[in-house]
Amino acid sequence: MAREPIKTWCFAVVVVRKNDKYLVVQETKHDQLWYVPAGRVEPSESFEEAAVRETLEEAGIPVRLSGILRIEHSPKSKGARLRVVFVAEPLDDSLPKQTPDEESLQARWVAVEDLANLPLRGIEVRQLFEYVSEGGFIYPLSLLQREGNPF
Repeated sequence: MAREPIKTWCFAVVVVRKNDKYLVVQETKHDQLWYVPAGRVEPSESFEEAAVRETLEEAGIPVRLSGILRIEHSPKSKGARLRVVFVAEPLDDSLPKQTPDEESLQARWVAVEDLANLPLRGIEVRQLFEYVSEGGFIYPLSLLQREGNPF
C-alpha cells in the first residue's frame, strides 16, 4: 500500500547585503510589516530562482546569490514547510522599489541599528542581519543540489 505524500510548502528567504546596509521590504500582507525579500517557490522553479525572482519582485533589486545561511524543515501534522535562507548582493546600484503593488509596498536599505525604528514581522530580521554582520558562517551555494546530480 502506497503512503500518502507529505504536502510541503517551499520558501526562499533572502538576506541582501550592500556594504553595512541590508534590504528590507514592507509587505502588502502580514499587517504591512517589514521583512526580508521572501516567498514561495513556484512549481518547476529552483530555490535559487525563487530567491532571485522574489527579491526583484518585492524590492526591485537584481541580486547575485553568494551563499546559504541555513536550510530549515518544519514538519507539522498536515504538511511541512521547507525554507532556504540565502545571502545575496545587489548586481548594480538600482534603487529599491517605491511604488506599491501586489508584491510589496516599498523597499529600502537599512543598517542594523535602523531596525529599531521599523515595525518588523519578527525578531528573525534582526537576528539574520546581526549574524551576517558578525561574520557568521555562510555555506556555499553548492550545498543545495537537485536530486540526481552527481556527487
